[in-house]
Amino acid sequence: MYFLMDGCGPLNHRVGSGPWASRESLKMGPLADVTLLPGEERVIEHDKDIIYMCPFNGALKGKVFITNYRLYFKSADADPAVTLNVPLGVIGRVEKMGGASSRGENSYGLDITCKDMRNLRFALKQEGHSRRDIFDILFRYAFPVSHGLPVFAYLSQEKYEENGWNVFKPMEEFRRQGLPNEKWRITFVNETYELCDTYPTILAVPFRSSDEDLRKVSAFRSRGRIPVLSWIHRENQAVICRCSQPLVGMSGKRNKDDERYLDLIREANGTAKLTIYDARPSVNAVANKATGGGYEGDDAYQNAELVFLDIHNIHVMRESLKKLKDIVYPNVEESHWLSSLESTHWLEHIKLVISGAIQVADKISGGNSVVVHCSDGWDRTAQLTSLAMLMLDGHYRTLRGFQVLLEKEWISFGHKFASRIGHGDKNHADQDRSPIFVQFIDCVWQMTKQFPTAFEFNERLLVTILDHLFSCRFGTFLYNCESARDTNEVRSKTVSLWSLVNSEASSYQNPFYTPECSRVLYPVASMRHLELWVTYYIRWNPRIRQQQQSPVEQRYMELLALRDEYLKKLEELQLTDSSPNSSHLSNSSTPNAASPTQHITHLHTPF
Repeated sequence: MYFLMDGCGPLNHRVGSGPWASRESLKMGPLADVTLLPGEERVIEHDKDIIYMCPFNGALKGKVFITNYRLYFKSADADPAVTLNVPLGVIGRVEKMGGASSRGENSYGLDITCKDMRNLRFALKQEGHSRRDIFDILFRYAFPVSHGLPVFAYLSQEKYEENGWNVFKPMEEFRRQGLPNEKWRITFVNETYELCDTYPTILAVPFRSSDEDLRKVSAFRSRGRIPVLSWIHRENQAVICRCSQPLVGMSGKRNKDDERYLDLIREANGTAKLTIYDARPSVNAVANKATGGGYEGDDAYQNAELVFLDIHNIHVMRESLKKLKDIVYPNVEESHWLSSLESTHWLEHIKLVISGAIQVADKISGGNSVVVHCSDGWDRTAQLTSLAMLMLDGHYRTLRGFQVLLEKEWISFGHKFASRIGHGDKNHADQDRSPIFVQFIDCVWQMTKQFPTAFEFNERLLVTILDHLFSCRFGTFLYNCESARDTNEVRSKTVSLWSLVNSEASSYQNPFYTPECSRVLYPVASMRHLELWVTYYIRWNPRIRQQQQSPVEQRYMELLALRDEYLKKLEELQLTDSSPNSSHLSNSSTPNAASPTQHITHLHTPF
C-alpha cells in the first residue's frame, strides 16, 4: 500500500478518520467532490488521462486538477487510490520533459521540483500539444508574484475563532522579560522605519543612549541594523543583543559612537568584557572588508572579546540541502548511507549552529552580556539568538511561547523569508534562496529529541510550520521584513498560521511535557548525538510513512484516553452515589468506585 501526504500531514483515505484529519481534508470521491478551502477556486481540470510517474509504485494513470491553491492528482486504477495534494507554493520549478519527437514510453510531460524534498513527474500523450494548457496554468498559478497575481493567502477566506496575529505583542513580551528597567529603555525611534527599514518599530536599547546616538551608530552598521536587546536574564541582567557587521572596510574605519555604544551594553550589567559572537568563519569576515564590511577589531573595541563561530553562509547551506535531497528522494541507498549522509555536511552544519547557540547561552548563564551578528544579522544571527533563548527561557518551549519566539526573532527582525523561500517567484536559481529557517527548525527538532519532556509542542507542529513556510496559505512568512508586511497589509488581509495552530492546539501538544521554566537546556552538539530528521526529510517514502508516529507516544496517548474514560466513569458513579434515589446502591457501588482509581494509579507506573 502506498500513501502520499498533503501539505499539512498525511492525507487520510477516510475523511475525518484518525488523528490527522483536519478541516481541509479532501473527500475521496470523484474529482468534482473535492472540498476546497474557503476562497479556493478551480482553475483547470484536465479530463484527458495523465500519468503520474510515481517513484515507488511506477506509472499511475489518473486525473489532475489545479486550483489557485493546489495541484491535486488522483489515480484511476490503483486500489486504494493514490493521491497527490500539493500546495502550489511548494512548487519551486516546472519544466517541460521531452519534445514532440521524443521516443520511449512516458518520455513527454512535466517535471516539477518541490521545495519540500519531492520531485513530481507527469507524462502526457504527445499529440496535439496536450501539455501546453496544463504547463501554462501551472506556471502562472505556482508563481503568481512573477505574473502580477496575489499569492493565495490574500484570496483565502478561512475563519478561525482566534486571531493568530495577536499572539505576539512586542511591549507585552518586553514586560514579561522585566523591561524597561533602570539600565534599558524602549525607543520608538524606528516607528516609521526611518532608522532601519528591516527592523521592527519598537526597540530596547541601553538607557544611557540617546536616539541621536542610535542614528550615528546606524550609519556604521550594515543596513543600519544597530545592536539592540533581544533577551535579558532576569537574575544576572546579562543580555543577548543582535545586529549586523560594522562597516570597517579595507581601510579599517573606526566609529567612536559605535565603540561607545557597545561599551554601554557592557556597562549595563557591569562585566569586564563584552563578548561579541561573529557567526562567520574568520576568513569570511576578513573577506567582507573588501565589500565595506568587517568585524570589531581589538584596537577599537578594547573592552570586548571577539569569537568567530565558523558557521558557513547561505550558499553553502543551499548546496548542502541539495545534496541531502539527492540521497533521500526518491530512494535511500542503504549500502553507502552513512558516507552519503556525511558527504552532504548537513548534520555538520546543524552541529555548528547548535554549538554556537550553546556558547551564547552559556556566556549569558555566567552573567556576561553578548552581541551576536553575521554579515547582515538576519540569517545565522536569528538562528543563534533564537536557539540560545530556547535553551535559556522555558517560556519559549511552550506552544504559544514558541510562536512568540518565531514572530520576534525571525519575522519582526527581518529574516528575508521572501528572498530565501521565493514565495510565488519563478526564479528558482536565485542566489538569495537558502534553507536557513528549515535548518533552524531542524535544530529545534534535535533539541526536542534530546529533551523529550522539556517542550510543550510536538514534532507535528514543526512539520506544519515548515509545510506552511512554503504553502502561501497564511500570511505569517510572507515578505522580507515588517515594513514590507505593513505596506502590503498582511495583518488585515491574510490569516495567521497561529490561527490554525491555536484552534487545534491539542494536535500539536507533547503528551510527555513537564514544565521546568528555570532549567537551562544544553543539548549535546556532537555528531554522535545528532540524527537526520527522517520523518521530515524522508517522509514521502511510503516505508517511512508507515512508522510516522512514535509507538511510545501512541501508546501514551491511548493510556491518557483510557485514563479520561475511567475518570468520567468515576465521576458518573460518584454522581449516582450522591443522588437521593441511590442510597440502596451505596454499599454495592463502593468497591466499583474505588476500582478506576486503582487503575489510574497503575497506568502511571511505567512512566
